[in-house]
Amino acid sequence: MRRLLRLVPVVFRTLRRSPIRSGLTITGIAMAMYLFTGVESMRNGVRDATEAGAGDSVLVVYRENRYCPFTSRLPEWYADRIERIEGVQAAVPMQILVSNCRASLDVVTFRGVPENSLDSSLSPDATFLEGSVADWNLRGDAAVIGEALASRRGIRVGDRFDAAGVTVFVSGIVDSGEMQDRNSAWVHLPFLQESIQRGGTGGFVTQFNVVVDDPSNMEQIAMKIDEAFEHDERPTATRPEKAFIGRAARDIVDIADFAGILGWGALAAVFALIANAIMLAMRDRIRDHAIMQTLGWTSPLIGWMVLVEGAMLGLAGGVLGAFGAWLTIQYGRFAMTMEGTSIEISTSVWTAIIGTGLALALGLLAGVAPAVRLSRRSIASSFGAI
Repeated sequence: MRRLLRLVPVVFRTLRRSPIRSGLTITGIAMAMYLFTGVESMRNGVRDATEAGAGDSVLVVYRENRYCPFTSRLPEWYADRIERIEGVQAAVPMQILVSNCRASLDVVTFRGVPENSLDSSLSPDATFLEGSVADWNLRGDAAVIGEALASRRGIRVGDRFDAAGVTVFVSGIVDSGEMQDRNSAWVHLPFLQESIQRGGTGGFVTQFNVVVDDPSNMEQIAMKIDEAFEHDERPTATRPEKAFIGRAARDIVDIADFAGILGWGALAAVFALIANAIMLAMRDRIRDHAIMQTLGWTSPLIGWMVLVEGAMLGLAGGVLGAFGAWLTIQYGRFAMTMEGTSIEISTSVWTAIIGTGLALALGLLAGVAPAVRLSRRSIASSFGAI
């Protein structure tokens, strides 16, 4: 192993002898790994938003055959009937208002909830970075802003915030493990209802968030809720929250699935770039290899040098591309929103490490065939090829 490590300075000097080719190869690998890491981050966000866990206990009651929040209108008094169903712990009426119902990277989602329901509407791990529930209750036009939304828009406590025709006073900023909390503005239900009606009375909401006692009975409770309103003027469609997000953001899910193909294409591009660079380098260094063999370098050792070269190219490009994408996503705080549901492009340092590891592995793999071929070449054939 120590002998192989001594090859690293030698390989580094050979790469420096062709700075343009090495630089272009590393840049191409970095761009491909940047794309791959970005795609994987998008797919991670989709999985986090749509894959239900064993502890999920929230159902979303929506108007049947309705999609955009503008079209879902349910009487607010439905909450009383829902709470009388066995297994239901609470039913929170919620008014949703979005600045854009289509898929977009910059959408503001207002969520109006009753005055005493803010705590129960937020996820249990939600924490106030600034402000408090008490501050939110002091003003009718107060809003608690999710940390990701506040970061994207540069919002601070005490600011006036205007979107979708609604102006609110920011009384708090909340952080949460739930991406819907981080990307929404929470306001008072009567205020949002009257803002939408332009001074009229409320009485209708977009949906109900229903908390159940036993997560294992969610499907049965969902069926009971829908059966209770089946013959009413406004029938309902009830789903677990993660399933509701997956249906609402179906276009984003399809985009993520398609992007997975691009990710594999990026890996193929990395392999092709490294293999091409090594093959060109081997062609230019036939004389060098012949001299090295004359000086006592064995053919297997020269083959190992080719593998180290592929690994170094893959590692350099992988670090630049994967960690560049990680930094971009980490500080960009991008979120795709559709029909009032948000899916963050979420990444972690492990995604960048995995991307770098794949680039390194592909670099080694791309160097195998040239290394084997070179290790079998005799001194006579090397001089004959000059």
